[in-house]
Amino acid sequence: MAGDNVAVIRGIYEAFESGDIPAAIGAMSPEIVWNEADDFPYADRNPYVGPQAILEGVFGRIGAEWDGFGAKVEELLDAGDTVVALGRYCGTCKATGKSQDTQFVHVWRLRDGKAVRFQQYANTLHVARVIGQA
Repeated sequence: MAGDNVAVIRGIYEAFESGDIPAAIGAMSPEIVWNEADDFPYADRNPYVGPQAILEGVFGRIGAEWDGFGAKVEELLDAGDTVVALGRYCGTCKATGKSQDTQFVHVWRLRDGKAVRFQQYANTLHVARVIGQA
């Protein structure tokens, strides 16, 4: 079962990368609780509860504010019902024209084959500089 959880999370990233947002959201529980890192630009609405809140508050804003945004996973760590993703964000901020190469850690919790919790940790100072807030 634990390996299946890694496959679920890998599928979310692959769907997001290919632009298949319905597939990414489909791997999430209707009750998912999503938290952006403290001081990250999208943490202003934490916690996001449910896929619609994530679509509007995170994914929609990313699409509106970034060109070529991606979450490039370098490693997935299998901890049973918890999967940890290590990687980097890329993309260019539309408002500033600056590109990012931002380190992140995502901690996913799963139950019954669906993501039920998400916690982001990221280099918030780097992002603030890229978007012109530092």
